[in-house]
Amino acid sequence: PSKENVKLIAMDLSETYRSIANKYFPNATIVADRFHVVRLINHHFLKAWQHHHPEGRKNRGLLSLMRRHQWRLNEDNNANLQRYLADYPVLKTLYEVKQKLIRYMLLKTMNEKRMEKKLPGFLDLVEQLHHSPLRGLAKTLTSWLQPIIAMWRFTRNNGITEGFHNKMEMISRRAYGFRNFENYRIRVM
Repeated sequence: PSKENVKLIAMDLSETYRSIANKYFPNATIVADRFHVVRLINHHFLKAWQHHHPEGRKNRGLLSLMRRHQWRLNEDNNANLQRYLADYPVLKTLYEVKQKLIRYMLLKTMNEKRMEKKLPGFLDLVEQLHHSPLRGLAKTLTSWLQPIIAMWRFTRNNGITEGFHNKMEMISRRAYGFRNFENYRIRVM
């Protein structure tokens, strides 16, 4: 009841969930979950890195540096990373694009005026990705453009849902599986 009153739905980038949300909650704005978008960007970047230099991914220290936000690296770590990237110009460019994208993903509670200033730069960056090894990422970001832009405006996320799901999985593990769904449902409630 009252599903027409639902205003926001925060979700990961699942096409199935999006189609369900559009069908059953027609008045709701879908907001992409920031954590999942950043994770998607990192995933695509790490796949491109493996394609360009498979041996580099085996270095755990280097992997840690590549995953972190550049602005959180100390001077020594940043210098080490820049020395490595100097040997791989394509990888260096992809890394810089990844950092720019993540900065866009971390924008929050923007008003319409600020969004109008940021949006062209973001769209240009996504367009550049269409002509790069990260074209799969560009395709996904393009198809989820509205929920990502809504993410800039609203700070909602699906962390609560993820937490409940984790607790439900732990209940199931502790019970070594439930034979009766009704018992599992009662335990979850």
